[in-house]
Amino acid sequence: MQGKGGSKDCGNHGSPRLLPGRGFRRCMGSLFVLVVIALFVILVVYLVLHPHKPRFYVQDATVHQLNLTNGLLTSSLQFSIVSHNPNDRIGVYYDSLNAYATYAGEQITPQCSLTPFYQGDNDVDVLSPILYGNSVALAPFVADHLNYEKQNGVLSLTLKMYGRIRWKVGSWTSGRYHLNVNCFAIMGMRNSGNAGQVPLQPGTRCDVEV
Repeated sequence: MQGKGGSKDCGNHGSPRLLPGRGFRRCMGSLFVLVVIALFVILVVYLVLHPHKPRFYVQDATVHQLNLTNGLLTSSLQFSIVSHNPNDRIGVYYDSLNAYATYAGEQITPQCSLTPFYQGDNDVDVLSPILYGNSVALAPFVADHLNYEKQNGVLSLTLKMYGRIRWKVGSWTSGRYHLNVNCFAIMGMRNSGNAGQVPLQPGTRCDVEV
């Protein structure tokens, strides 16, 4: 029985219940804030350090074999490639790196895999890929151009490398990035034959994309 001036009994004096789904939305909101903060920290680190892409140069090249018979090219080539990490306080993991040679836009050797390595800040490493091509068919106009260059004592080749790299800053390591390197080299051929170390023309710095 309710007395005069008394209040009504609503029948629930406990803590108010959360509506279904409200707790889930709060958790997702907190997670979203954490993700935004993490991305912001990564962006700040990137902008402050601003990693520069690695630099590559063709130091020298050796033609062990270069025979063209009936449009089929057999070759054995070795390059010395200088790799330079120009960054301060940023290292580079080369998780994978593959190399092959092309002539006039046509691939003339299968790809070879180079050993993965780590390159510290401002470090310099020399890579020495050895490439072989056995009876690789060339288009007629490409074969004619190669014969023309050999007769004039010049050989223009492109060494291509591609792989995956990661940046390292302190204990933090980035995700993997694609690396593409194109090294166009104009080489002088010896008059005595095709084999041997060949001089390089100026301008042997490689184009690099990350």
